[in-house]
Amino acid sequence: MNQTHEYQSLLTVLHECMVACNTCYQACLQEDDVQKMTECIRLDRECADFCSYFEQAISRGTAYVSELATTCITICKDCGNECKQHNHDHCQKCAEACLKCAEECQKLLA
Repeated sequence: MNQTHEYQSLLTVLHECMVACNTCYQACLQEDDVQKMTECIRLDRECADFCSYFEQAISRGTAYVSELATTCITICKDCGNECKQHNHDHCQKCAEACLKCAEECQKLLA
């Protein structure tokens, strides 16, 4: 069975989420009041790293897709909910990507 093909839509949203989180992370560091962005920055980094790992694990044929999807839901929801609190465009785009990724992981577990 080709796991990469089987999980193509998940791989796509994982990658999109990772990119959005990295973009938000970099943009948050440039904000005037970076102190107010520390939790957003921390979660952006955490979420980007996890999505990247999960994408690679699927590509390698991991046997832990369900377990990783469960963790991904938590991380993506936390990051998305934090980003939603900020009015910056990069935060709103990141929130959208994170919540979409959490939703895709939830579909996988259904």
